[in-house]
Amino acid sequence: MLATLTQNSSSFDATTHVNASHILVVLPKQEKLPQKNPLPGEDALIKTLKRRSMSLEKISDTPVSANLENGALCTWVMVDSHKSVFDQHTAVRKAIQHLLSENPTEIHLAVFGNNNQKRLFAEAAVYIAWVNGAALPVRKQKPERTPLEHIHLYGYHSDDNFTPQRAIAEGNLLARGLTALPPNELTPATYREQIQKLSSNEGWIYQEYPLSKLRQMGAGAFAAVAQGSGTDDAAIVHLHYSGKQKASRHIALVGKGICFDTGGHNLKPARYMQGMHEDMNGSAVALGILLAITRAGLPIEIDCWLAIAQNHISPQAYKQNDVITALNGLTIEIVHTDAEGRMVLADTLTLAEKQKPDLIIDFATLTGSMHTALGSRYCGIFANEEHLAQKAVNAGKKSGERVCVFPMDSDYDESLESKIADLKQCTIGGDFDHILAARFLNRFVQDTPWIHMDLSASNHKDGLGAVGSEVTGFGVNWAIELLAQL
Repeated sequence: MLATLTQNSSSFDATTHVNASHILVVLPKQEKLPQKNPLPGEDALIKTLKRRSMSLEKISDTPVSANLENGALCTWVMVDSHKSVFDQHTAVRKAIQHLLSENPTEIHLAVFGNNNQKRLFAEAAVYIAWVNGAALPVRKQKPERTPLEHIHLYGYHSDDNFTPQRAIAEGNLLARGLTALPPNELTPATYREQIQKLSSNEGWIYQEYPLSKLRQMGAGAFAAVAQGSGTDDAAIVHLHYSGKQKASRHIALVGKGICFDTGGHNLKPARYMQGMHEDMNGSAVALGILLAITRAGLPIEIDCWLAIAQNHISPQAYKQNDVITALNGLTIEIVHTDAEGRMVLADTLTLAEKQKPDLIIDFATLTGSMHTALGSRYCGIFANEEHLAQKAVNAGKKSGERVCVFPMDSDYDESLESKIADLKQCTIGGDFDHILAARFLNRFVQDTPWIHMDLSASNHKDGLGAVGSEVTGFGVNWAIELLAQL
């Protein structure tokens, strides 16, 4: 649940808001304090800067906080418009975290600058307050965080009540909230139940392909992964949203939803199995995007496909050297059972492609090699059309969720040649596996325009950009910006 918002176009006046306990002041980068409108806590800011031997413009890199005479905590930050959106979001998020660390029930945001600066600062500050003000699910008897209940904004008034920012924040929180759930709570069965309830609330058409039906259809790639589980609760879930207005585009979202990944017979060591309940993050991001589009009322028709299963070890689990047949008829030689993500996505992409959307975008925590290549500050992108790759990068710059494009030339297919099947699932070594995984998935989208996001930034210690939690919800903001460009 997001905090409620009150807007006031007039400037914040501390003398008339004596009950304000937590105040954030957002300024454009400048060398001197504004003369027309005194800042909240201006005297305290001057004294704090003097004590720390800091120049004023340094608070664009390091926000500062001080207690005011009435006991309120005030934080000041400058936003440098010459820096990237990512850097701007990071600065505002760190400033807001100073305030949220005290678990306030409400905060006061005061923005300064010219009209355009106020708009940009207000949009960023309100979005970041919403995203970080909500508490993610924990199972402690006494949670450390309580959710923010109210935001007061001064200096700018939005006619649309920040509906786009609110929708993106709600989508991001859905993605993070689902990803944070422990695996004994979020099983394929309970996950499907949650999605069904959400669909009913949002007016989405819900359809599922249970494992028994997928076997009858010939979806051998998905079934191979699911067969290792003790219960047949795996399924491909299909959600349809027609849009509240006449749709300008038909987009397919595809998400990897492996609720827990042991690695199968190629069992992960404990170090790498820790956190594998987050291997369903791609499906959560796809759901978050669908929710954001719905709440914003965007004129886009969406088909959302979620590959929900677990990758377990058992006598029935698939194994190396198996040859299975995918839904599109291709035969696949199994090389490594921990490359299960591309298997469940293969059949799911085939279902998505059959509807001939204008664009398919899939999201998956797919490969360790992408994390090796980029770390957890960027996500990797592949696209089968050059202009889509360029738009993906631009969306990353504008949204503050940064992406890097990787090559996907056809000669990489040589590494996936098999002597006994149409293609190999992967190679045994794992080198440049993020590229090979993309080439593998490319065989299941035909000629449909397609973007693949390998979510190496789905989890980043101490937060990333606008988001302060380790689980980042990366991809929701990026996708909304990308779809706006299209």
